[in-house]
Amino acid sequence: MISSERRPSVCGQPPVSVGTTQDRNLVSTISCHYRIVASHLGGETNLWCILREIYARSMAELPHSFVDSAGYERLMGRWSRAVGSVFLDWVAPPSGARWLEIGCGTGIFTELVLDTCSPAAVFAVDPAQAQIDHASRQPVAQRANFRVADAQALPFPDASFDVVASALVINFIPDRPKALSEMRRVARACGIVAGYVWDFAAELSPSGPFRRGMRQFGADVPELPGTRDSSLAALNSLFEQAGFEGIAAKSIEVKLPYFDFDDFWQAQTTSYSPTTKIIAAMTKSECVGLVEAVRAGLPVRPDGRIEYSARANAIKARVPG
Repeated sequence: MISSERRPSVCGQPPVSVGTTQDRNLVSTISCHYRIVASHLGGETNLWCILREIYARSMAELPHSFVDSAGYERLMGRWSRAVGSVFLDWVAPPSGARWLEIGCGTGIFTELVLDTCSPAAVFAVDPAQAQIDHASRQPVAQRANFRVADAQALPFPDASFDVVASALVINFIPDRPKALSEMRRVARACGIVAGYVWDFAAELSPSGPFRRGMRQFGADVPELPGTRDSSLAALNSLFEQAGFEGIAAKSIEVKLPYFDFDDFWQAQTTSYSPTTKIIAAMTKSECVGLVEAVRAGLPVRPDGRIEYSARANAIKARVPG
């Protein structure tokens, strides 16, 4: 039985706290499922160990939010850095600018801005306290101002920033027109407002292969928030309606590897993801089938590494002067 105390790490993973009845029931169910999976796949017990640790962090009814900062870093860290660098080269912001980042998460894009754009100052906001806490513990916090704030009601005066940017966030904001209105309000005349999102509409995000595998298996995979506004045409329409000028948009494709299937699966099954809850509710035989279906759809190299591309849609514009 799993106690409410912190238990020892398993398979090299950090210890986790699982103190509620929901936690214990979920861990018990997943443990049983993945012993069967490991046995069926020829003793790949490391896969089961990783999965057990991941699901120990999950709550059965956890809403789709980004409170799991470590999970977000595991899933999106490598991808966000890769696409963010290309995006900043394309935006070509001026040096010495005052920046505001909307939806900073763990501070990945914030650090890219500081390292490559020579800003005068960087303010970064996110609605999730856990994300801000994580970012504030990183070295980047010595060079940026992190705070909790809602993109739909920014706590800054009008015309405060030269550049307002959003990395992988716009589609997740409930009232996107309101957020863009706020971004325009806090940007100075002729200032830059820009952002990029994964192409969820085309299922070309980093989670695309995993979601396609689940769908191939027959699982009912929920649409991600803001999917309809993730295409280039939709982003262009949102920015036009917000009254921006000089609008330009482009797709950015990046290709990255995973060390092996375990590395891929661990990254994809974060505690905040709705697909994680779907897997937790599966029977033992369904779990076996799902693992095989996901693995079959992946481009696996002879050395076991998994490498594929993801696509982000980017947009930039200027505030009327």
